[in-house]
Amino acid sequence: MKSNTAALKTSGFNTLIIFGVGILDNGDIEYYSNTPGSKDVLITSNGTYVGGDALAEKVRSFKTGNDTTVDRLEISMNSQHVSTLMTSPGPAANTRLYRNFQALKEAWNLDAVNNDDESLYDTASTVAFAKMLGQIGYKYTLSPYTNTRFWVSLVTQLNKGTGGGEGPIDQLVDRVYLQCYDGGAGNNPGSWQTSLGMKVVPLVWVTNDSKPSQGTTAAQARSRFSAWNQRSPLAGGGYWNDFDIEKMGLSYQEYGEVLTSIFP
Repeated sequence: MKSNTAALKTSGFNTLIIFGVGILDNGDIEYYSNTPGSKDVLITSNGTYVGGDALAEKVRSFKTGNDTTVDRLEISMNSQHVSTLMTSPGPAANTRLYRNFQALKEAWNLDAVNNDDESLYDTASTVAFAKMLGQIGYKYTLSPYTNTRFWVSLVTQLNKGTGGGEGPIDQLVDRVYLQCYDGGAGNNPGSWQTSLGMKVVPLVWVTNDSKPSQGTTAAQARSRFSAWNQRSPLAGGGYWNDFDIEKMGLSYQEYGEVLTSIFP
């Protein structure tokens, strides 16, 4: 609710990822507070969207209007409670979890769910969960920074598997956003592309006051994306995160222009 909607829509970005959404132990979904002055909000419960009209309208507005370049919205989440819920009651269409994700997709006009698992790495439950999301109509994207073997296993199983017996899913995992900052600062996009068998979208951290050493100016981002893309053509590029762009008084336009010039 605090983001500069106009700047996000008009600076060249085509995809926005909303951080972060989480599953509760009963299968309900919560939108977590990540900025000062905000609070956690329950957004779906028992198959119904309960996050309020203002929030839904805000999210849906990113893809509407003649002035926007955004055509894709994703939510980013960790894997908390996924394993337990995939075991019982499971991923069936009549479960609370399935109906909650279905309701959220409709309320927010979402295109994909992003996996930002950085600790649990349970392959079987993640595969089951992703296939469930595919049945609802989501794409499934990944945001790795380490543990290559886990992510390779997901891509292999999800892009060659089936969606709960309803036929093949064509590229359920259609994007990988590689963290190239903080814990993933040493990541080489080209090496990950070789391992995964698909192109990746490296992410860098914009100038920030949380970990200044990890900050990247627009000019530095241009240099890094250009070098990576020349060595091994990429699927695009992106940033963590818009809150720092606003907090630090940075330019959405400058950061956006870097991407549209390198990845037209």
